Amino acid sequence: MTDRAGRTAVEIAAAVREKRATPREVVAEHLARIERLDGRVGAFRAVRAEAALAEAEEVGARGDLGELPLAGVPVAVKDNLAVRGESTRVGSAATPHTPADADHVTVARLRAAGAVVVGVTNVPELCVFGTTEGVLGTARNPWDPTRSAGGSSGGSAAAVAAGMVPLALGNDGMGSLRIPAANCGLVTLKPGRGVVPAGIGEGDWFGMSENGPLATTVADARLMLTVLADGPLPEREDSGALRVAASLRSPLAGVPLSRPYARALREAAGVLMKAGHQVRRADPPYPASLGVTALTHWTAGTSVDARGLDRRLLTRRTRVHAALGRRFVARVADGADRERLRERLEPFFAEYDVLLTPALARRSPGAGPWHERGWLRNVVANSAYSPFTPPWNLTGLPAMSVPFGTLDSGAPCAVQLVGRPGSEATLLELAERIEALRPWRRTAPLDRGGPTGRGA
Repeated sequence: MTDRAGRTAVEIAAAVREKRATPREVVAEHLARIERLDGRVGAFRAVRAEAALAEAEEVGARGDLGELPLAGVPVAVKDNLAVRGESTRVGSAATPHTPADADHVTVARLRAAGAVVVGVTNVPELCVFGTTEGVLGTARNPWDPTRSAGGSSGGSAAAVAAGMVPLALGNDGMGSLRIPAANCGLVTLKPGRGVVPAGIGEGDWFGMSENGPLATTVADARLMLTVLADGPLPEREDSGALRVAASLRSPLAGVPLSRPYARALREAAGVLMKAGHQVRRADPPYPASLGVTALTHWTAGTSVDARGLDRRLLTRRTRVHAALGRRFVARVADGADRERLRERLEPFFAEYDVLLTPALARRSPGAGPWHERGWLRNVVANSAYSPFTPPWNLTGLPAMSVPFGTLDSGAPCAVQLVGRPGSEATLLELAERIEALRPWRRTAPLDRGGPTGRGA
């Protein structure tokens, strides 16, 4: 068997179930690709080469191999979810090196489905920021290594976009799945509340954080989400045309939208119209206070996660973020601000089935030592390029990032789909239609050089 690295999870699992490949062969090929490419990408904090090969042998010996949905599929796991036998560092020198004695429930579900964990991926310290770098590693965009992969699931996204794994597990508290997915040309879905077990840090950032998949195809994202979910995803009852609202308005006042992302939105709206959906220009009624609400929750969540850590070992931007958030913890803990925002925005989804927005406002910042730069500079950089994601964590509504078009550099561009509660299957269906009509390149051409890094 050759050339399984770079194939989809659906293809790999089928080959293993049908005995056209063994889990060990598949894992070995992906480990070889990681060894060859990750020095340029920085996706992994830890690679579990020996353990992964041994676990692949165990999967191959399972009596139920022919029934496993992820039979022999290599996966990567974000470094804020426990992997048995590995430490969970959350990108920080302040966290302990102690190996976990049990898997996080989502990791356990992946293993039960036949997946093999090949490594733990890099994150920004405490998963705070929308770029991934720190004392434990820097994740670059495989399509344009001069730029950040995004964050905080940046290492997971980079691993998938480079073809080092077909699937990766990440999570999203203010856009931490959708931001790196949009940068790296991947499909992801931040599920609504209660669809996938959370258990991320202490309190899931007041219930805003959700675990989800990173994949190169909608079929792979659906497959992984099905394995992770607590039950079957509810199907859309009416298979007719969807009412889609297309909006270019930034939820955060004053953040400009770059031309490639505006163009992607308009062209995606046109594709959906040609597919028979009812698309209209309409903006959600974002309140002027949304920026303040997002900042208070973002900083308060970090303050909770920093409890018990030696603050001297935290980077300055994290210390400032956590210190600011301490004054907001009591205010955001009661959920009143989130409930008011949800009550304001939910009626919009009575009129429209799906909201279509740009995934980002502009390309990601340059890859560099952002953890050594000031807090305000980090916050401004994050807010300027990713204003479209936070409202849907605050409201708990499901939201996807779907590749669409390219930046001037040749790196991927993307759009965001948002739906009402319980609409995960509808969003996946719509994303699959986009994929069929405007297919994207699945993995970055790292072996052949890649984009130059020029342009917006």
